[in-house]
Amino acid sequence: MLAKELIELGADDIQIGRRMVSFTGDKRMMYRANFHLRTAIRVLKPILHFNAKDADEIYDIVKKRIQWEDYMTVNTSFAVDSVVYSDEFRHSKFVAYRVKDAIADYFREKEGKRPSVQVTNPDITLHIHIAQERCTLSLDSSGESLHRRGYRQEAVEAPLNEVLAAGMLLQTGWKGETDFVDPMCGSGTLPIEAALIARNIAPGVFRKEFAFEKWADFDQEMFDEIYNDDSAEREFEHHIYGYDIDWKAVNIATNNVRAAGLSKDITIERRDMADFVEMEGPALMVTNPPYGERITTDDLLGLYRTIGERLKHAFKGNDAWVLSYRKECFDKIGLKASVIIPLYNGALPCEMRKYELFDGKFKEFRESGEELDKSERPMAERRPLREREERAAKAFGMKREEERPRRRFNDDNRGRSFGDDRRKFNDDNRRFNDERRPLSKREMAERNDSERYAEDTNYSSLYERHHEFAKMQAARERTAARPQGEKREFRSEKRDFRGGKPAGDKRSQRAQRFAGSKPGFNKGRAGKKREE
Repeated sequence: MLAKELIELGADDIQIGRRMVSFTGDKRMMYRANFHLRTAIRVLKPILHFNAKDADEIYDIVKKRIQWEDYMTVNTSFAVDSVVYSDEFRHSKFVAYRVKDAIADYFREKEGKRPSVQVTNPDITLHIHIAQERCTLSLDSSGESLHRRGYRQEAVEAPLNEVLAAGMLLQTGWKGETDFVDPMCGSGTLPIEAALIARNIAPGVFRKEFAFEKWADFDQEMFDEIYNDDSAEREFEHHIYGYDIDWKAVNIATNNVRAAGLSKDITIERRDMADFVEMEGPALMVTNPPYGERITTDDLLGLYRTIGERLKHAFKGNDAWVLSYRKECFDKIGLKASVIIPLYNGALPCEMRKYELFDGKFKEFRESGEELDKSERPMAERRPLREREERAAKAFGMKREEERPRRRFNDDNRGRSFGDDRRKFNDDNRRFNDERRPLSKREMAERNDSERYAEDTNYSSLYERHHEFAKMQAARERTAARPQGEKREFRSEKRDFRGGKPAGDKRSQRAQRFAGSKPGFNKGRAGKKREE
């Protein structure tokens, strides 16, 4: 999808690589790429390609082969980020440190002063990418990740990434030609991105700044022209609906929609998936329901069963796309997907499945001359979900599925774990089985002792009983002989358990601090307000 976006922008020499797309263009193209691309995380400008076998060699090359005065000064703050896929370089942070040292030593030897390293909001951000021995050092022209559009005021737990949401919508072919609905919208990311695509509003319009605005060769006039050009925007004649069962999510989504200035095109309401009703006209549904990793429900599989039931009865004649992670969840929908697109939501290998809903039976649907759309990604071409899970586990250092504890979900009010590996009791080690194993000598002795003590209710001998009775009687006599109102004195060396000081004051040190006895206590924001 990113390559298609670059083609539409007019970029040259577009090549698709591993988790990246390369292209060529001038300064205007770099500005437009940052401002218009919906599925890019950042735009990097390479300044040096080289081979290196260790971090010291990287240090020498970065220090000697680049004239750093062309990119920064000694008063410029900078930061270095790194991504490493190599057997030779095991520590990506150490690579970043060596690049930083090379730049700092370059200026120190020439001007006697080192530029400062600033992790947050630096003037220049450098990025080094290593694939085995091939290294690429680049300038980061974006700064903060491009998925941070700028319209999100708040977010629910585990919100959908804006870049992922835009990519999902572009995969469906959404261009704003029908109504749009997300019955589980969360913080409203999918409805907002759908409105931006429908109106062809550039996602960068909400951003406060880009990294290239701090560069020495920044062309303010050129970027203002790009920013203020709204000639490609269009009218949207349909409507977008977002629903969620959680009031908190509804309020957050409403605020985000208002911040994006799209309240006219998007309606956010509280509604349960079970209450989803048929749309008045043609519509497209794209949704990201919980799938039991970061967000779950009391009856997860029941939720997916409800999704399938509502799609069959209240969304006929339309297309629905569902993003999820577990095969068991998709199975509960009970519908056959015409297209399955594998993608990653963070580190989770997920699938986005398309369901084409039609009236009547499938045979009648085929006899009418209609066919299911399998042009985008046929099911036969996709990788098995199991294989992609194993690849993800290897790539992100995760445990394999069978090695980590499975979550348990409520399915028809019975606790079940996904798969057939339900909890089984080991009959050989349980005493409540029908056939008990023989007791050991130690267990037999313990049982005999307990039975003997149970029969002799109080004491094992008459002497022991008399001795215990005498001790109790003596204690009563000492209590009766004590003068009325006299209290037992504690040892004077008893110390308070917090500060190690004698406990003369009944209040502990913590109580004294909260009482304000300690100087300087409670002099924060509230204290300043009181003084004012």
